Amino acid sequence: MSNNSKLKTQNSKLLITGGAGYIGSHLVKQLLQTTNSEIVVLDNLVTGFDKTIQTLQKIRNFKFINQDLKEWDKIEKILDEEKFDTIIHFAASLIVPESMENPAKYYLNNTANTTNLVNCAAKSGVKKFIFSSTAAVYGEPNLKDAINGIDEKFPKNPINPYGQSKLFSEKIIQDISKISNMKYVIFRYFNVAGADKEGIIGQSTKNATHIIKVAAETALGKRDKMYIFGDEYDTPDGTCIRDYIDVDDLASAHIDAIKYLCYNNSNIFNVGYSKGYSVKEVIETMKKVSGNDFKVEIAPKRVGDPALLISDNSKIKKEMNWQPKYDNLELICKKALEWESKL
Repeated sequence: MSNNSKLKTQNSKLLITGGAGYIGSHLVKQLLQTTNSEIVVLDNLVTGFDKTIQTLQKIRNFKFINQDLKEWDKIEKILDEEKFDTIIHFAASLIVPESMENPAKYYLNNTANTTNLVNCAAKSGVKKFIFSSTAAVYGEPNLKDAINGIDEKFPKNPINPYGQSKLFSEKIIQDISKISNMKYVIFRYFNVAGADKEGIIGQSTKNATHIIKVAAETALGKRDKMYIFGDEYDTPDGTCIRDYIDVDDLASAHIDAIKYLCYNNSNIFNVGYSKGYSVKEVIETMKKVSGNDFKVEIAPKRVGDPALLISDNSKIKKEMNWQPKYDNLELICKKALEWESKL
């Protein structure tokens, strides 16, 4: 894409927080392969993987900093010394049920640590800040209004601490940008799935809760069975409906955002495919792709799970010219299954 050729001429210096994790590592891979930018990855390796860093460094060497964002003095020192042009901030806690059980963890790790990072970024002269937010900021939209897609103007009313911690972070980024020279793009992710198309990296999370990864594990016999959490939602088949986006497409949006901020003001975008699939549809697709009719049981619904979340992605397509390549549930499941078979 033209974005990548533009980045080659910039000699920019990028910090990727959480770059050893699932989404962050896919962005790092794309940046290493398509740009000449200087890449620095910061991760505490609590949910990220050292093996992922080693794999990525075989593509092109880059600096890795093993550091927790909660050590604010060290973060400030790193940003003062490194003088980054752009920060792309993935590092966060992101399990909805856990956020209901341990809200303090989410407000400390997601909101407090992000506040410090953004503040240090602005003071150190960072020009661009790209933030991983979530569709969870919309809470549980009215089904009648949301059935055709949630746009960025929908009311923000999170129903769990995870979504609330991200919404607080969004506001902090907006406020700090008003008193600094730092511009931002905030991405509200819908449900991320799949794996790198070349099979080099993928989702390695232990005890995963993402349905497509769980279904892939079950299809391969790594789990005896999987659960559907609630089948009495107000949806056609009674199970939750989500908008599933391939991780490679999501990563590419961040590269587009770097170019976007060279010529445009700050903005907020949904990132999804504007189509929804139920939990049962996802499971049936994985069964088809794997050829395994694995065992599935119904369990009680989880607290904090909205019935339906489908994006309206017209804004990012129009204003950022983002063009997804992998908008196909079978393909996403196939990539996830192939990666899982390698683990």
